[in-house]
Amino acid sequence: MEVNVIGAGLAGSEAALQLANRDIKVNLYEMRPKTQTGAHKTTNCAEFVCSNSLGSYDITNGSGLLKHEMEILGGELIKIAKACSVPAGNALAIDREKFSQTVTDKIEQNPNINLIRTEITSIPETPTIIASGPLTSDKFAQNIKNFTNSDYLHFFDAIAPIVECDSINFDIAFWASRYDKGEASYINCPMNKEQYEKFYNILINAPRIEQHTFEKGAKFFESCLPIEVLASRGEDTLRFGPMKPVGLIDKRTNEKNYAVVQLRQDNSAKTLYNLVGFQTNIKWGSQKELLQTIPGLENCNIVRYGVMHRNTFINSPKLLKPTLQTIKRNDLFFAGQITGTEGYTESIASGLLAGINMAKYLKGESLFELPEETMLGALTHYITNPENNNFQPINSNWGIIPAIELPKKERKNKKLKGELMSKRAIETLKKYII
Repeated sequence: MEVNVIGAGLAGSEAALQLANRDIKVNLYEMRPKTQTGAHKTTNCAEFVCSNSLGSYDITNGSGLLKHEMEILGGELIKIAKACSVPAGNALAIDREKFSQTVTDKIEQNPNINLIRTEITSIPETPTIIASGPLTSDKFAQNIKNFTNSDYLHFFDAIAPIVECDSINFDIAFWASRYDKGEASYINCPMNKEQYEKFYNILINAPRIEQHTFEKGAKFFESCLPIEVLASRGEDTLRFGPMKPVGLIDKRTNEKNYAVVQLRQDNSAKTLYNLVGFQTNIKWGSQKELLQTIPGLENCNIVRYGVMHRNTFINSPKLLKPTLQTIKRNDLFFAGQITGTEGYTESIASGLLAGINMAKYLKGESLFELPEETMLGALTHYITNPENNNFQPINSNWGIIPAIELPKKERKNKKLKGELMSKRAIETLKKYII
């Protein structure tokens, strides 16, 4: 038995490893470095191109539950992520270079996986998982469009800047995690009202990089909006979003701040930090001016500027079954962000499910259609529900899982609700896979 997996990103790498673990030969196709995407910087598999965070690891959080479900299902990349983690309070953040190199080594050393560095431009007629990602090449995207007889939908994804830790002024910046949860692993740059207003005025007037013609008219994804788009919604929007000051107090001063910019560790050496929630498409010269108005970053050395690129995804509710098979071909699966699962964790999880189900398909076994009470089941149901007529990318959240009724006095207790829904999901998943 042999399977083609197209794309060695997060979803494709996970799918390939799941198949290989089940003694199925895999041809894993990756177009880089022969064909570049404009967002990737290395030739490694499973490269993180935006944030280095996989989100919360708290099981009472939707993303945290999804990680736990992946562990129950035998996920490979979640194990590697934990081994390559860096301090990030309650979140699972990774050293992106160490992570992608570890995944690449594991793939290259696996006798069941043949990593082929070439661009695929047409869908193979043999069993295939398409995990070509949101930056699918134009030629292959056109071939998929012809196969599905369906237009692509587009949205923009933006990348946040990264700065050198040594260039941060710690006479002003301070270490803390929100509400002191976990280690004090975030760098925090506080602002008073005057400083924030100066920052805001520069931001809303900063020139933006012009979109390519083919990108015009594409939509932004609400969970990854460029900071300038958020700012355009009102002067205080950022203070209730990525720059919210609540739970962040500099114990040297004990002063309440008007706004706070957080930076998260980006590598194991603790030399690089990315600005949390600062995805942007502002021109680079203006980015430097903007960042250096932030107290503590006035002399920051920017090692990577923020950029924005178009992401592509299929109209999954009209094209896919809950098993991630295509309706037109049982031996053709889709996985990853091209399906509309937004986020690193979600991408890996869909690759996990596609890999398991492809193996089951080839062996003549019943495929997994995970219960909606589980986070992965709910996520998969959302992207494959044919009644979803206004499909947009989504990440893991409690809103897609069937609700649990709480006593009236407890209905606003989000933590309790999360605990109960997580417990139900884990129990349901374990019973389902036995």
